[in-house]
Amino acid sequence: MSLSSCVTRTRVVTKPATQVTVVKKAPRHYKIVKVKGKRYYFWNGNHYKKTRSGYVVVRV
Repeated sequence: MSLSSCVTRTRVVTKPATQVTVVKKAPRHYKIVKVKGKRYYFWNGNHYKKTRSGYVVVRV
């Protein structure tokens, strides 16, 4: 005699909401750097990418 179940285990993993930092205007002392052919703005120890809504912090 064998017993089998029709129930399967389902596990839902939710990722925590990512926090996005948007800066409306770049400061005067920013530097333009190119990484792998893409243009980024560097200031305050972070790399930023220009978007319609402002500058977004990115990991390079």
